[in-house]
Amino acid sequence: MINTMKAVRLHRFGDPEALVYEDAPRPDVKPAEVLVRIQAIGLNPPDWYLRDGYRSLPPEWRPDATFPLILGTDVSGVIEAVGAGVSEFCIGDEVNAMVRFPDDLMTGSGAYAECISAPASHIALKPTGIDHIHAAAVPMSLLTAWQFLIELGHNEPNPFQSFRHEPVPLNGKTVLINGAGGGVGHLAVQLAKWQGARVIAVASAKNETLLRDLGADEFIDYKTSAVEDVVRDIDLVLDAVGGADMERFLHILKPGGALFLVNPLGFVGQDEAEKREITVSSTQVRSNGAQLAKATRLLNEGIVRVVIDSIFPLAQASQAHKRAAASSIQGKIVLAV
Repeated sequence: MINTMKAVRLHRFGDPEALVYEDAPRPDVKPAEVLVRIQAIGLNPPDWYLRDGYRSLPPEWRPDATFPLILGTDVSGVIEAVGAGVSEFCIGDEVNAMVRFPDDLMTGSGAYAECISAPASHIALKPTGIDHIHAAAVPMSLLTAWQFLIELGHNEPNPFQSFRHEPVPLNGKTVLINGAGGGVGHLAVQLAKWQGARVIAVASAKNETLLRDLGADEFIDYKTSAVEDVVRDIDLVLDAVGGADMERFLHILKPGGALFLVNPLGFVGQDEAEKREITVSSTQVRSNGAQLAKATRLLNEGIVRVVIDSIFPLAQASQAHKRAAASSIQGKIVLAV
């Protein structure tokens, strides 16, 4: 068996040029894992945060990495080998997965490569109605939207708060999605509509036609209108953007409403939220193959579709990261192997 493969590795933290396409050791399949020959890789924000060494975090939170490391979590491909104790998958199965997240958040899960050994519990059969490019774009973004809005699906401690995140009923409610044109946002719009919500999508103007086509009932161009000036009486806000002034969403929510923060770091409005009787909650998305399988059935049924922003060859991962740093990403960026 060939013991090397092509991979994109980091030998230092830094800008996109730090990503090096080169030969790397081919992983062995481990007990309770499957070896996947990767066809496509979905990019996600943790990829560029780790590439950069999580410099936005306090020094004590930054990774103490052992180089070289391989970024990436989201893959779609074909099973080449099955480890001891695995009975639910077979060689030749087409699968997709978010691999070892957040367990390998600070070290890289190994997806920017031709092969990966992944826990069978993180794997789902690839939806038959979509190709590997679209299947690779799905896992982290769809699981994030699903675990925030539909079903948390685990009892692990919440790194962002002392209480368990709990999705809220959406049928008949008004839901505002901030960052609706992005990877998580455009899937969250569709899940909320599937659950019977009236959905207001917030994004840049270039996304309006797409988001209305995906089911948004109302659209706000954040570049021309401040959300807090144009809407009121919202039941739930899902903020998929983060950053400064997340507190502004408290002013558009009903008493008893909820603000869900995909990236809660920097939120300082907890006292005001309590006065307004608004629940503010976040959670960390976690790998879950069974849940991914449940969520991706919606792709086969045509209820949800994933939008591809751009596709790059694996060897051009640095260019893909440069694209990720540009403005107005619409959907997901994918590497083709």
